[in-house]
Amino acid sequence: MDSRLLTGTVEMLILEVISEGPSYGYQIAQTVLARSRGYFELKEGSLYPALHRLERQKHLAANWNETDGRRRKYYKLTAAGSKALATKKQEWTAFSKGVQGVLGHA
Repeated sequence: MDSRLLTGTVEMLILEVISEGPSYGYQIAQTVLARSRGYFELKEGSLYPALHRLERQKHLAANWNETDGRRRKYYKLTAAGSKALATKKQEWTAFSKGVQGVLGHA
């Protein structure tokens, strides 16, 4: 996959996964990988900067928890994050309809 196509969608994918409940980085990456049937593999170099960006934007809140002797940073969606996700989904739907309109006429 051309990584340029993924630009701007990583945050939407992350917000969508976290909208279903608190999660930590590796779990988020595995959920995205599974749901995309292996198409989207979020690497540390894109996942963690996006999580930190979303946290700075107040779209996510984070806290550290210890589970099975491992300390993990869990992220949860904030009200602002929920609004941002809804906006990103609307934008993505409009974009994909536009692209499909062009491709569908080929």
